[in-house]
Amino acid sequence: MQEKARQDTGERWKGSDLVFTTKNGTPVEPRNFYRSFERYRERAGVPRIRVHDTRHTCASLLAALDVHPRVAMRILRHSQISVTMNVYTQVPAPETRRALGRLNQSLGEQLP
Repeated sequence: MQEKARQDTGERWKGSDLVFTTKNGTPVEPRNFYRSFERYRERAGVPRIRVHDTRHTCASLLAALDVHPRVAMRILRHSQISVTMNVYTQVPAPETRRALGRLNQSLGEQLP
């Protein structure tokens, strides 16, 4: 996407080593990022969370999906596996998963 934006912008492109930029290649202003994040969050029907919490959510979802911890570490761009596993990831025990599955089924049966 950035390469297309670079081509579309032509000479007005402001080159940098940033991964995420505006359509002109300039740094994204935090307030603008937050507004976009809130718009996407609301459109997706996701409860309000802090942007930073998305990293914890991602780590926990990857663990729940049995993604290898080293792969999750790379996705989250951590330099140490201990950060991924001890700080960001909440791994549900198999018993917890089964209990939540039963809870989900019982709630599903009560929906109209």
